[in-house]
Amino acid sequence: MGSLERLAEIRVRIAAAEREAGRPAGAVTLVIVSKTFDAAAIVPLLEAGERVFGENRVAEAKEKWPELKARYPGVALHLIGGLQSNKVHEALTLFDVIHSLDRESLARELSKEAARGLALPRLRLQVNTGEEPQKGGIVPLEVDAFLKDCRERHGLSVEGLMCIPPADEAPAPHFALLRKIALRNGLSALSMGMSADYETAIAYGATEIRVGSAIFGERDHA
Repeated sequence: MGSLERLAEIRVRIAAAEREAGRPAGAVTLVIVSKTFDAAAIVPLLEAGERVFGENRVAEAKEKWPELKARYPGVALHLIGGLQSNKVHEALTLFDVIHSLDRESLARELSKEAARGLALPRLRLQVNTGEEPQKGGIVPLEVDAFLKDCRERHGLSVEGLMCIPPADEAPAPHFALLRKIALRNGLSALSMGMSADYETAIAYGATEIRVGSAIFGERDHA
């Protein structure tokens, strides 16, 4: 089965999950995670009309996407991996949405770029719901204060939250926690759910799901 057939199957499953959760058709945006896949693998999806893609690294996105965006107008490119502070300017020239705002220094750099007149992408705070030391993200108890700082001290408009649940735990409690934090802070976007758990994420209110390997096939490297 090729990527277009797998994509069609996933679209059917997304629609079914939306119905099951009592949500409107089209409530969930599919972010096709194209990290590690080259332009040749991505073009068939673009030709089929897909326009929302995700990448993990600024350098890799810079290699692939400027030319693809020029050829296929309307692409919305999401940065779903961590962002180094020294890569902020470059990231803002490439990405339309950043899912990994997770620390004071990054908020400060984004604010500086905005002050210089550069348009900021749409922002999500990354929440480390499992409090895993090897992962980026704000721990749940610190999200409210960090969000307040982003808004009031740095002048950043944050739309929502993102999480990656621990691989060895059931994802549902993590999705429920993310939704609870978003609700109390008036945030509308919930970026949660990947290839293995996106249907559960939809049941818990995901507005964006990040799916790559279930569309492209398994990656040779991360």
